[in-house]
Amino acid sequence: MEILTIWHEDFRLSVECAKFDAVWEQAEDNVGRETLLSVYSWSDGVRSVELCEEGGKTMPIEKNARAKAIFFDNTCYPIWVLFNDDVQDARFGSHLQYENERFSFRAQVLAGFLNYGNDIGRSEIRLVYKVHDRIRHFCFSFEVLSSKLDYHRHWNVIIKDVEREYRMLSLDYMRRTFHGFSPDIRGEAPEIIWWNIFESEQLKFVKACRNILDCPRRRLRGREVSKRADALAFVSASLENELAEHRKESAHVYRQKEPVRTNDTLENRFLKFAIGQIADRFEKLKRRIEQLKSVSDIMKENMDAVSADLKRLRRNPFFRTVGRFKGMSQENLTLQKATGYSQVYRTWNLLRHAYSLNDGFYRLQTKDIAVLYEIWCFIELSHMLKRQLHLQDCEVEHRNRMELNSLFTWELGRGEHSCILFWKDGTLLAELAYNPKITAEGSRKDGVMGLVIRTVSQKPDIVLRLVKNDLREGMRLTYLFDAKYRIGGRDGRVDCPPDETINQMHRYRDAIYYKESSSAMLRKEVVGAYVLFPGSGELADVREAGYFKSIGEVGIGAFPLRPDSGCGRQLLEDFIEELIQKRSQEAIAQVIPQKGTFVGVGSRVLIGVCGQDFPESITRLCCVSAHFPSTVALQNLHFFIPYIKGKGMRDVYEITGMLIIPAGEAGEGQQSSDRPDLVFELKFDRRLFADHRLAERLETDGPTFVETTFDEINRWTERQSATT
Repeated sequence: MEILTIWHEDFRLSVECAKFDAVWEQAEDNVGRETLLSVYSWSDGVRSVELCEEGGKTMPIEKNARAKAIFFDNTCYPIWVLFNDDVQDARFGSHLQYENERFSFRAQVLAGFLNYGNDIGRSEIRLVYKVHDRIRHFCFSFEVLSSKLDYHRHWNVIIKDVEREYRMLSLDYMRRTFHGFSPDIRGEAPEIIWWNIFESEQLKFVKACRNILDCPRRRLRGREVSKRADALAFVSASLENELAEHRKESAHVYRQKEPVRTNDTLENRFLKFAIGQIADRFEKLKRRIEQLKSVSDIMKENMDAVSADLKRLRRNPFFRTVGRFKGMSQENLTLQKATGYSQVYRTWNLLRHAYSLNDGFYRLQTKDIAVLYEIWCFIELSHMLKRQLHLQDCEVEHRNRMELNSLFTWELGRGEHSCILFWKDGTLLAELAYNPKITAEGSRKDGVMGLVIRTVSQKPDIVLRLVKNDLREGMRLTYLFDAKYRIGGRDGRVDCPPDETINQMHRYRDAIYYKESSSAMLRKEVVGAYVLFPGSGELADVREAGYFKSIGEVGIGAFPLRPDSGCGRQLLEDFIEELIQKRSQEAIAQVIPQKGTFVGVGSRVLIGVCGQDFPESITRLCCVSAHFPSTVALQNLHFFIPYIKGKGMRDVYEITGMLIIPAGEAGEGQQSSDRPDLVFELKFDRRLFADHRLAERLETDGPTFVETTFDEINRWTERQSATT
């Protein structure tokens, strides 16, 4: 269906969209009808612009006024331009080559299609055509909105949050949309800022330089000359005595100053310096941009024309009489107010500044909304962890860093280069990694230490590893989050994630394993995997949604998360708090085992009451069967804690193996029963307490060995501390 028509004196342009009604309804459900407005503007020669309404009705719109939005992300728009008979060689004038390749000109019709993908913001339809061998340009400007988030509100929140954490990370180049920004006196101007500002200023800069060279400002300066008496046009009072003294010497020369007009002024020195500096920077960036395959021929032609203008200005003979610029010790009124000079000085000043995304006049391109949403989710999770762990800024270690890509924009590092560590009193509590690449080698550089893949590499967006010390020292529980800027549809009154994103969480959990460097054994690693998507819905409705219920049932599900105070944020924060408070054995016990097997959590502890001479570096423990309780299930034992009477317990040993030996061989002089004796292979695991702690029930003449759990041990010691 046709949704927009532009009547121009040289052509008629039509914009169509086959699924516009479905896209509009989705956007209306997600962000509301009142926000789906766009500002349209166009160049001269337009007679009228009309929006097509339901039922075939048309509604004219005014230039630079808000009207119903028609351009949305991830939507295909066929474009038809029917030119008059006197038009020749028409083409689409985008800076992106692949967009121009989508259009072809035949029989006075230029036809093609546009799809902005995940790029949102302002964009333009540019046409370049000839009328009687004279090139004409047409530009139609509009806003591309998001069908999932409120562009005018949510996008600004995402940009501000990302820029607050990682300045300049939001920027990108060669995108299909742009945003307004203004220079900022804070910070330095990176290359991408320099290029974007000069791209909008270059024509005015070149014109101002030409105006100066046509009529430069000169200054009278005193120049010392030597003349005979008959050549003196003016005799100053200081020369009268010298003339009287040498009046009879016709060959005597007299030194005096005479005014001359010179080009070697401060403002002309600055002009020479500014042209040279800008020409060098422009040529350097031009060569880098030309290497990109996506750059269109039209953009290359424009860059070549500007480069040629700058070279001609730099080689102008005028600058042979101008000296080197050495800086300014004070403000110069000529540079600030004089015609031509003020424009050059203004452009040079703008190129030194940083930027601020506050809807200013200059154009700036940012990463697409899907990437920005992914980075924003990573930042939100880090803030939630910091709040739930009750940490200060100094207790959060940012090892993540930005890396410059092949052009001149920044990307967030991966693996070790994107890690945030959360510490408390010198103890690591959690670590958060952004977009690691997990491979068969388990590289720490781009991945996460210990995580490996035995099939194809995987790249989850966010990896959360909570460090638990209650079951084993430094034990890490891994949870994955994948930020998807997609909505799969609606189930009742809530948005749902796409089915394939949930399937991807199952793939992550099944594909990623843990492997110690000293062992070839693979172990399951991922406890849970969850999708973050920009959905909406009421709290009660989301709690009843299938994708949310499955989180507690199978450890796979999704959270709706948007840049507002919606229910999804609260649900995710409550979930993070639950993960932090949950003990290791409880988290592992919730993992569903394979049918026909039983998965036990390694939490059973054997306490042995020992004498004062118990060695701390023990690796083997021999037990006489007569002293070992027959009710203890040996297959359930995972740890051993020695209890020294009168002193207490402190150290935890892992039981790595168990041997059965003939009766009587456990130790000399020991009375053995007919049952065989036992030997436990031990490995030091950690210290359960900083100092030895007493347990009253073990100080009595009770059994030599006691089977228990860590939770029970903590209750014993807490009761002992309370009574003392």
